[in-house]
Amino acid sequence: MERKVLGKGLAALIPQSQKDAKQLSRRKDLIQEKRGAEKWIYKGKEIIYLPTERIKPNRYQPRLTFNKEALEELKASIKQKGVVQPILVRPLAGEKYELIAGERRLRAVKALGVDRIPAIIKQLPDVEAMELSLIENLQREDLNPMEQAKAYKRLIDEFGFIQEDVAERIGKDRSSVANILRLLNLPEQIQDYISKGVVSFAHAKIILSLKEKSAQIKLAKAIVNNQLTVRQAQKKIEATNTQVKIKPATKDAEIIALEEELQRALGTKVTIVNEKKGGKLIIEFFSHTDLERILKKLKASG
Repeated sequence: MERKVLGKGLAALIPQSQKDAKQLSRRKDLIQEKRGAEKWIYKGKEIIYLPTERIKPNRYQPRLTFNKEALEELKASIKQKGVVQPILVRPLAGEKYELIAGERRLRAVKALGVDRIPAIIKQLPDVEAMELSLIENLQREDLNPMEQAKAYKRLIDEFGFIQEDVAERIGKDRSSVANILRLLNLPEQIQDYISKGVVSFAHAKIILSLKEKSAQIKLAKAIVNNQLTVRQAQKKIEATNTQVKIKPATKDAEIIALEEELQRALGTKVTIVNEKKGGKLIIEFFSHTDLERILKKLKASG
């Protein structure tokens, strides 16, 4: 698998700069079907008009909701300037194609009543198609936190990624990935609030400080119904004494070094807690598949 290319997303496959887009737009009107040749070469990539009816949805699309206003803006832009960036598809049997990237462009073109769209066709096995699609979408800034969390989990479950892999592939630090994944531990009702944008990621981190699910839901409802700020939500917890504050003990440098070594070996967060007699080793996992992966590593090291 060519991970370096995949890590760059579509930048390695299609023109990305504004200059490239303008050159491509001038070279051919990319929304209107032209007579004669239906394909051409641009910077070594073959671009071809494809009938939209032959393009199947992307089964790996992490985006669960599409902003209607943003889609309308895209439609207006395409109507005026054309599709300046081709979509990416892979061929299927029966002269069909599966969309890999460009769902908003495809939706906008269909909504305008245009039956063809410029596309780059690339042969990709299932694994690479899924990875490229997820990573390309994760590199966008407008995925909501729950969409990100579910996409991270798919990379872990279906690819055997560890948190460090996910972080490296999407250009984030490991702690950011771990914090997003923690959202999957929240009750479904709160996850729905986050998806709809009525509970922010900052609110969610405060909610996660509560241990009881009932207390989490109660606070989430208070945030939504009373439009509490993050600071107000924090004060509400402190006022009701539902959160017990524990002052973290200063860890020995040797313990910290051991934690880091274990984290590198197991590919997940590891915490060593010293007690009067012995202590505890806490190993985090985010799915049954992730747990099995960690167990295999432990057995192999034995």
